[in-house]
Amino acid sequence: MTVVPSLNITTVRPKDAVTQKQLSAFGEYIAEILPKYVQQVQVTCFNELEIMIHPDGVIPVLTFLRDHTNAQFKSLADLTAVDIPSRQNRFEVVYNLLSLHFNSRIRVKTYADELTSIDSAVPVHKAANWYEREVWDMYGVFFANHPDLRRILTDYGFEGHPFRKDFPLSGYVEVRYDDEVKRVVAEPVELSQEFRKFDLSSPWETFPAYREPPESLKLEEGAKDAKEK
Repeated sequence: MTVVPSLNITTVRPKDAVTQKQLSAFGEYIAEILPKYVQQVQVTCFNELEIMIHPDGVIPVLTFLRDHTNAQFKSLADLTAVDIPSRQNRFEVVYNLLSLHFNSRIRVKTYADELTSIDSAVPVHKAANWYEREVWDMYGVFFANHPDLRRILTDYGFEGHPFRKDFPLSGYVEVRYDDEVKRVVAEPVELSQEFRKFDLSSPWETFPAYREPPESLKLEEGAKDAKEK
């Protein structure tokens, strides 16, 4: 019988001092070239370069990273946002860029609030069109000069932005098909029962008296003889 040994495969990316040093040097280089817009540069524990910029520097920084010979981040892999209500500028807008030439990635972050707009990145990356529509729909971040800033996931008449931390889990309205008017109607949410509160414990823990006692381990005769030998 062949025994296959278990493989201890770690999923954590190992620390690479050389790569981290190169990313730090490149981040410092960007900060020196664009000191007006770059506010902070850091390398995360997973060897990922992050650049925090002022909202006014979205177009200049993205253009520089796209066109510079030593960067060539010509692909916008993703654009998303994070809602942190405790901050003065509660929304953190994140641009994930990819350089196919150097096989490298970079993350650009900026910030906004409910009233401040951010310049649209569509003139730099066409792929930002639907990403910005999604961020506007889910978070309410307004992108100035966007060619077609409309809702993309919810209905056009939808009120609120579902990914905001202050948006209720049940929403404000619910939709259903009305046989009388022969169309879909939107009505205020009516919960048939109240929300249940879960304490994340097993429901059987509330009945300790009815729990069956564990059976005592009994040693068979054959096993006893084998142990004595």
